[in-house]
Amino acid sequence: MGEMPGKSEIETRIDRSIIAEFNSRLIEGHRADFTSLEAQLDRRGIQLAPIVRAASRFSVALPSWGFSQAGTRFGRFPARDEPSSLAQKLFATALVNDLTGITPRISLHIPWDTPEKVGAVRKLARELHLKFDAMNSNTFQDQPEQRHSYKFGSLSHTDPEVRRQAIEHNIRCIELGKALGSDSLVVWLADGTNFPGQQNLRRSLDRTIDSLENIYETLPGNWRLLIEYKPFEPAFYSTVLNDWGTALMACQQLGPQAECLVDLGHHLPGTNIEQIVARLIAASRLGGFHFNDSKYADDDLSSGSIKPYQLFLIFNELLEASIDPALKSSDWRFRPAYMIDQSHHVKNPVEDLIGSALEIHRAYVKALLINRKSLAYHQNRNDVVMAERTLKTAFEIDVSPILAEVRLRKGAALDPILACRQYLASLGAAKR
Repeated sequence: MGEMPGKSEIETRIDRSIIAEFNSRLIEGHRADFTSLEAQLDRRGIQLAPIVRAASRFSVALPSWGFSQAGTRFGRFPARDEPSSLAQKLFATALVNDLTGITPRISLHIPWDTPEKVGAVRKLARELHLKFDAMNSNTFQDQPEQRHSYKFGSLSHTDPEVRRQAIEHNIRCIELGKALGSDSLVVWLADGTNFPGQQNLRRSLDRTIDSLENIYETLPGNWRLLIEYKPFEPAFYSTVLNDWGTALMACQQLGPQAECLVDLGHHLPGTNIEQIVARLIAASRLGGFHFNDSKYADDDLSSGSIKPYQLFLIFNELLEASIDPALKSSDWRFRPAYMIDQSHHVKNPVEDLIGSALEIHRAYVKALLINRKSLAYHQNRNDVVMAERTLKTAFEIDVSPILAEVRLRKGAALDPILACRQYLASLGAAKR
């Protein structure tokens, strides 16, 4: 039931009447749940209408590479008839957005999803009511047509010709993004070493920043360069851009259009990610997020599947910053970009992206329910118990009726995963 239909079958847009018919069977229960939650929040002095309006404005981008079944170095188990062409991935993105109402953008990975005809791709995206999020450049693996290998690095390589090749690839990503309507470039580097003495640790960072400066100089005025960091893998002794401090240092040398991107899986076990978020906000360099979850390291698990409280605490920092008068009056524009970036080893990719989008939305809405006056009051008086209780009170509220109400008002599905399964099953039955 959870498998994808044939490739040609997903190249169609789900009819709104199908979603409405599915919702009609669940609407009575939803209305009861929503009314009950409204009464519960009213007793706590929380007005539901502003929460629903704020929740309706939330969105998160989907990755073009996320519609393929992922694998590990031990093997890959492909999903049946998973989307392969960029057009199929656009239709799959539209399906997720039609069912959830919160994923109206797709982020492309180049060269994996380089459009053959940019005009045709833009036209299809417009027809599907989709926009293009950040461009993602790949210099962590060799491509069949490239002249120089990235085996020993790309932007940090000792050979200037290899660095030039990687720089030119990133510039091509920017040019392609301009044609598609994107406004940012994400750079993640696998550059690093596996053994002590393999490279000069200072010089490799110097070369990387010099390469990034060449890319930065080509950015349009409204673009951002989002620099992503990771402590290890595939390099297991040192990574050039290994942590948020190194990424921040690079951004500060580049200029105001360079900001840090936080991938939740790119941290060592036990790392306080919400504190990193707070620090990057304080430095006016928080650019965005790649959402996923992890148990050990960069596991690329479904968002919210392992550490939902951590996700909630991250949004707590983001929402607190969004209402900070000091940030509102500063020259820096606080606009973190949100995108899902995870693998699907055993789950169906479309269902996993739907589920992750819902969990990210859930954490955001729970953070909206935090009584910030109460939290500040207890923090200022060092009342540890009541400050923590303020957070826990919001986290423990079941906001499912709010999420469902947002989807209902947008014409999306009250239960997106079940609606997806029913729709795809009907396509498969029609084909047979």
